[in-house]
Amino acid sequence: MRRMLRRMLIADDDMHLRKLVSTYAELEGFQCQEAENAQEAIDLLDKTDFDILILDIMMPGKDGFEALAEIREHSQIPVIMLTARSEEYDKLLGFNLGADDYVSKPFSPKELMARVNAVLKRTGSAPNMILQFGDLRIQIDARLVEIGEKTINLPPKEFDLLVKLAQNEHIVLTREQLLETVWGYEYHGDTRTVDSHVKSLREHLGDRRKLIQTVWGVGYKFEYRE
Repeated sequence: MRRMLRRMLIADDDMHLRKLVSTYAELEGFQCQEAENAQEAIDLLDKTDFDILILDIMMPGKDGFEALAEIREHSQIPVIMLTARSEEYDKLLGFNLGADDYVSKPFSPKELMARVNAVLKRTGSAPNMILQFGDLRIQIDARLVEIGEKTINLPPKEFDLLVKLAQNEHIVLTREQLLETVWGYEYHGDTRTVDSHVKSLREHLGDRRKLIQTVWGVGYKFEYRE
């Protein structure tokens, strides 16, 4: 597969929150690094190129506002700030310092990822969202699947399922993970829903059906070999 790798830095002193965001971001095709305080985030930004920064405001030592002001002296990386407060002053200060968006705690990880993708598109930082596996081509923004010169018309959920698996090539995704990320975290359905959609998706893919492999007792993975 040939696609652009997206890198995310998550700066928050709450380890469990960092892991939660990282889990959902990786399912969206991001490679994540974590920082437990503002200074560590600043140091990582000096050493590594990231596509977006998730920055908590309330951290020990430097807070998010101080970190953002320092970062903006030399970087225009898109920044989404996390806050447990909803005061208008805080948001205005963050925007004046150069924040691209705000998310208030507690938040839905899916909403955060939607905001991440919206910010990347708005700032022109989003990569060309095309996944290519041999003659299978997935145009994410256009919601178009092609095999060679043939267009494959997939129902919406099958398309979303194919994208999720393809974005996580070689990674086994459990049925529960697929339910949460494709059908929605609040979806209360039987995991057999995933199985039935995978079966239908394979039928639509025809000769390329073997790209989606069953990992018995666990879930599914997308596996392409030239």
